[in-house]
Amino acid sequence: MRQGFVLVLLALVTATAAVAQTRPPVAPRPGAETAPASALDGAWRGRSDGGSCNAPLDYVITIENGFVDGSAYDTTAHGPVPNLKKAPPPAPTPGLWQIHGIAKPSGPFSLVSVASVKATDRRQGKLTAQSEGGGLVISETTGCRRTARLSR
Repeated sequence: MRQGFVLVLLALVTATAAVAQTRPPVAPRPGAETAPASALDGAWRGRSDGGSCNAPLDYVITIENGFVDGSAYDTTAHGPVPNLKKAPPPAPTPGLWQIHGIAKPSGPFSLVSVASVKATDRRQGKLTAQSEGGGLVISETTGCRRTARLSR
């Protein structure tokens, strides 16, 4: 009984996969609007200065149709270390930031950064980005006030 059920199930999965592979791609409707490509579209990379925190960040950002998605990470961040002085340990700095926003074709635009931290310690920052020459300049408007120069 069980083998029969398994064979029927296997036949259905195989038939569904075969139909999905032979289906033609869906073409956009005539007159339908597609999202315009942004002049800033592409993959961007760069490193910031240390700012007031003396902790530079490495940025990796992708802009697609004007939508910004990426991250910035601190390569010097490390986990807990032994506390030999029995004093309260310093608060750890976030090692990873998630970055989101919408790019404007000209002029500065705002981005939001959210730190990957534990529990209720939610950290959020604001960034300003602007196309400058062939690159992208990102400046923190809160926190450490770091500035990064990114290139494609």
